[in-house]
Order: sequence, then structure tokens, then C-alpha cells
Amino acid sequence: MNNSINNNPLFNKDYGTPHNTPPFDRVRFEHFEPAIMEAIKRDNDFIQRIVNNPDTPTFDNTIGITTPDDMLERVTKILFNLLSANTDDKLDELAQKLSPILTQHANDIIFNKPYFERVKYVYDLYNNENDKAQHQQRQLSDEETMLLRRAYEGFRRAGVELPQQKQDKLREINSQLSILTLQFSQNLLKETKAFELRIKDPKDIEGLTPTAIEAAANAAKEKGFDGWIITLNAPSYGPFMTYADNRELRKQLYLAKNTLCCHGDQTDNREILRQIVNLRLEKAQLLGFKTYSDYVLVERMAEKPQKVYQLIDKLLNAYIEPARHEVQEIENFAHSIKGDDFKLQPWDFSYFAQKLRKQLFDIDSEMLRPYFELSKVRDGIFNLATRLYGITFRYNADIPVYHRDVEAYEVFDADGSYLAVLYTDFYPRDGKQSGAWMTSFKEQWMGRDENDEPTAPLKNSRPHVSLVMNFTKPTYTKPALLSLAEVETFLHEFGHALHGIFSNTHFASLSGTNVYWDFVELPSQLMENFAIQPEFLDTFAQNYQTGQPLPKEYIDRIIASRNFNVAYACVRQLSFSLLDMAYYSLNEPLLTDITEFEHQAWQQAILLSEVDGACMSTQFSHIFSGGYAAGYYSYKWAEVLDADAFAQFKKAGIFDRATAQRFRDEILSKGGTEEPMTLYRRFRKGEPTIQALLERNGIIKDKQQ
Repeated sequence: MNNSINNNPLFNKDYGTPHNTPPFDRVRFEHFEPAIMEAIKRDNDFIQRIVNNPDTPTFDNTIGITTPDDMLERVTKILFNLLSANTDDKLDELAQKLSPILTQHANDIIFNKPYFERVKYVYDLYNNENDKAQHQQRQLSDEETMLLRRAYEGFRRAGVELPQQKQDKLREINSQLSILTLQFSQNLLKETKAFELRIKDPKDIEGLTPTAIEAAANAAKEKGFDGWIITLNAPSYGPFMTYADNRELRKQLYLAKNTLCCHGDQTDNREILRQIVNLRLEKAQLLGFKTYSDYVLVERMAEKPQKVYQLIDKLLNAYIEPARHEVQEIENFAHSIKGDDFKLQPWDFSYFAQKLRKQLFDIDSEMLRPYFELSKVRDGIFNLATRLYGITFRYNADIPVYHRDVEAYEVFDADGSYLAVLYTDFYPRDGKQSGAWMTSFKEQWMGRDENDEPTAPLKNSRPHVSLVMNFTKPTYTKPALLSLAEVETFLHEFGHALHGIFSNTHFASLSGTNVYWDFVELPSQLMENFAIQPEFLDTFAQNYQTGQPLPKEYIDRIIASRNFNVAYACVRQLSFSLLDMAYYSLNEPLLTDITEFEHQAWQQAILLSEVDGACMSTQFSHIFSGGYAAGYYSYKWAEVLDADAFAQFKKAGIFDRATAQRFRDEILSKGGTEEPMTLYRRFRKGEPTIQALLERNGIIKDKQQ
């Protein structure tokens, strides 16, 4: 098949689409492999031009130089985003084939000694005052200084200065890790897709809400089954575990979810994750670090494992007793219904917690769903961004999308200028990973085109951002009606999107969400705070049938119940952080049984009885196939920051434009151009403290009360 530039749309950087968005309507499976091979060739040529430049290395000809068309970035972003959001067996197989090739290419760059020598020459000039004065180097901006440091440290942290034998070993490790992390993710998706709880007896769906019943019936109808189908996707799994009266089926579903990828078959992830942990340890030690967490945290706000454990310990000390009290309350409540001999199990917790919450506050998620119709929620969140920042969103049907569920919006600034493209992809489907995430098909950057004069104005190339979620789907009789938790998820991912949309940096590698992992969750978690603000809910929450606004008494109950089980939720998050740190704080290879290791790692934060055969680690994609290895603590780290930051919004008024503008200017637009704490202090005009989080969660009394 001829995949030349003439018939492969990925070969040409000019797609001929609105805002040069990916031409999904023309891209075919067979286009990816030749495009990536061509992109690698072009990338090698570009690097060789830098390396072979006879001129003395400078920032501009070595560090700040950018390729006129970063084809490899363009094509791999499309491919790997599709692998997460819309994959199939052919694409999975192609990824397995291309992954080691791409890793070898990355290795060839990071171990390119002549390239590093040029980078080091420039770095030394700017970090040695005598050299700098002698060579009269121009003053670098903060962003250029950061890019230079990252480039230099990137080579060193990759091992370019190591002896050849160790470099060869690192190459081998990097290649193995690229295959193993991809396999971990693919196994999890396969097992999640494979499970279905098929129900024929109406008694087995008793307790479920009408919304959940109809969704299960729709799922069954799509599969040609006469009954109801429950899956492990969150919009199906969550309601069943919360409302289904049939305890045995709750147990069956719980065990299916919590034993994913540990059945001793071809999709078992236990040995895969063991290899990932041990290879990462070996890599860290080759690079001179005691543990993988020591290696990772050098490039984080936390800086070292001790600070992570200090945060975990501080939060555990504050939350563990309230959490135990919350669990005991639910157990006592279950006993009042089932008798004193009843033993509360993990598959009972959500069920009885919901009933207790309903009794205490007369509120549950199903009462709220009619007021959270997805299109209204979307408009409400878009309008929130308009109110805070002046930006607007316009649907554009001419922008190609990769699935019929996806919609594309143009985003415009307050002055009417174009800011970004935003894709939304809301519903679960086969071939889509579970969970919710923000990603991008193109980063923001500033520069000149290849043929521009050196004095020509810089072009601000705007980003293409995507929100991918797994919300409750519409049924044959109802639109998509969200739970409050799904509204919070939307706000969370939208916060990440704003980080990308508002980016205003010169270099793509420092733009948007390209920041330290323990800082990246601040914009997202800050947005979650709006979910229970009456002033925000009043702007969009209307009954989808009657148009009546969400009753004030419902809002009052939401606020009154907002801290129900908040300590339990915090400790649960801390248990995941402990598990993550346990794996990546090992200084010797992991040899013990995975389930036993997990049991020991998070024991101090476990509140419910552990179940034989259950294993969280085998599905913990955040730390084994995502970017959160030795970084899961980031959610709690950022939560301290977001509570502290939102206190500023509350103080000024939650829609205060001046506060929002300061947050945009000092944090959202800056990306990774400066140290995160520098940016945060500039916005906050002071140091963050844990006080606001403890007050928000009701662990200590709010000073304003």
C-alpha cells in the first residue's frame, strides 16, 4: 500500500482542518506506522542538524531551537490518545509493535553524547559567572532558564554521563518498561471489558434506582440479552454497589472489580507489575539513587520521600480517628437493620453508607440526578468559566472527531480572540479506558514559521485540549443525568483543561499541564470546590422535565452532608499513597507475594476488612502504566493547596474576576516556566497551610463560624 505524503494525511503538518485540528475523518489505521517511521527519520535529521552545527553552542541554536514540524509529537499524540479513548485489537497490536521502536528512538536521543555536550556547554555558560561574562551571553528569561535546566538535567537523569555498559543496561530497561506498562494497561482494559453481570430475575435488581435499572436494561438490549447487564464501568458499577439489595450479587460484583488481572491467566498483572517495580528500582540505582522514589521526587515539589511521608503522617493523624468513627457509625447502622451478628463487608459499605446518609440528611445522588442533565451541566461549567475569565465556547461541527460521541468546541478569550479547541468525550464504550482524564492533541507554544524573518512577530500557536470521561449514558427515555460526583469529576477535568487552554508560554514542553506532578492537580481540584456552591448551582441545576431549579432545601442538604464520610475518603486516598510509596521506596528487588506486600504496605490506613483474593495493585494503573509512580500522594498534596487557594475565592466572592484573573496570570498561564511554589506564593501572597483543608473537611472548626 502506498502511504506516501500524497495519500497519508499525517505526513503533512497542514491538515486543512479548522485550526489545523487532527483530520480524524481521513486518518486510517494503516497511516500510523509509516507516519511514525517517517517522523522518527525527520526527528533524527533535526537533531543531527543541531549536533553538526559548526557554530559555538548558544541557547538559541541548541536549546531554544524548535523543529518546524514536530511530526513525531503530532502523530504519537493522536495514536496514544486513541489507545486510551477509542482502541481496538489492531491498534493495540500496533502499539506493542511501535512501542519498542519509539523507546529506542528516545534512547538514541538521551544517550546522544555530542548533543549533550552542546547542551552542557550552554548550561555551564549560564551557571558559571566567569564563563557567562567572558562569552557575553544574552540574559535568559525565567522560562528560558527553566528550559535550559530541564534539558541539561533531563540528559543527566537519563544517564548520558554513565559508562557505556550502564547506558546499554538503561536502554534495555527503558525498552522493557515501555512494553510492560503498555501491557499492564491493555490487560486491565481487556478484563474490564470482558466482565458482565447478566441478570434475568427482577428480584435481583431490587433496590436499584429507576435510572440504574434503565441503564442496565439498555446495556442488555445493546447486547441482545433479555434482562439487565451490569458492568465494571463506574456509571454501572457504582450505582449497583450503592443501591442493590441483593448482597450476594454485590459481593460478586465487588470481587470481579477487586480481583481484576490477578486470576493466573494471560491477563494477570502481578508478575508484570513486579517487573515494572524492579526495573524502575534497577534504573534508579544505576543512576545513583537508593530508591525509585528518591529518583522521582528530585523533580517534584516534595523533593524527597521523607516529605511525602510527613504529609501522609500529618493527614493520617488528623483523619484516622474520625474515619474509624465514621465506619463504626455505618456498622452500627447496619446492625440496627440486620442484627448484631451481621458482619459489615467491603461490598456492604456503600450500600449502608447511602442509607445512613439518606436518614441523616434526607439526600442521595438519585434525588439530584434530574437536576444534573449533562448538557445543562456542560453549559453551567462553560458559563462558570465565562463568569470567572470572560472566555466563551462555540460548538463547531466542522472540526473532525474520532468518535460520534465526541464534540469539538472553539474557545475564545474575553476580547474575542481564539484561544483553543476543546474536545469533550463523555460516555463509556468498548475500547475506552475507565476513569476520567484531560489530555491534549497539541500543546500551546510561541514561535516563527520556517520561512519567517528573524524579526517577524512570534506566532502564538494555540492548544487542542480533550476531556475524556465515563459518565452515565442517556437511555432510550432519558437524557444523560449525572450524579453530583460526576459533576465534580467534570469540574475536576475541566480545571485541567483550563490549565491547557490558558497556557501562554514560548515552549511546548513547558506549557499547560507540563508541571510537577504534585502541582498539576491544583487547578483541577480547585474547580471541584464550585460543585457545592449555591451561587453556582443556581446558574444551571434545573429539573430536566419541569425546568424547576434545584430546590434550596436540596442545596442546604448537600452542604450539610458534604463532609459525610470525608475522613474515610481521605484515609482511603492515603492508603493508595502508602501503597504507591511502598513499591517505589524499596531498595531491594520485590520478591514477596504481591497480595501480601499490598496488605503490609497500607495496613495502617485500612478501615474495612480485607478480602481474600482481592488485589488493588493489579489494577493500579496510575502508578504502573500512568505517570503517578511515587506520585499518588500528589492528590492530597494538591488538596492542601486547592483548599488554601479557594479560601481566596471565598473571601473575595466565588465569581470574583480579579481573583480569577490573578489565578490565570500567576498559575494557569505559566505552565512549568517557573518553580511551582514560586507561582503559588505569588498568587496567594504567602505560604500554603493545612488549616483551610482541615476547616473545609470539618476536622477543625472554621474560624469564620
